[in-house]
Amino acid sequence: MNQIITKEHQLVANFYLELENMSRQLESIMKNQKTLLNGECFITDTELSSRLKLTKRTLQEYRNNGKIPYYQIGGKILYRESDIEKLLSDNRREAFR
Repeated sequence: MNQIITKEHQLVANFYLELENMSRQLESIMKNQKTLLNGECFITDTELSSRLKLTKRTLQEYRNNGKIPYYQIGGKILYRESDIEKLLSDNRREAFR
């Protein structure tokens, strides 16, 4: 144990490799993090259709029929994530036994 550890030592190389991996993971998390507005997260029409596996046309019908709450700012449609979670929860059906 009386050896000098240099930057070429395998332990140091492994440390820097793990540090690079953590840095890449952190960058990925930061890029995908959504900003909150007054504690609420808003998602777009495209994001919601992708998450729910629905077409944008189906979402438009849900809006037109009052099934799904939304915000419209100009031509942009936004949904409050908590509204969508509540809508899904309220419409959940238990399996038959």
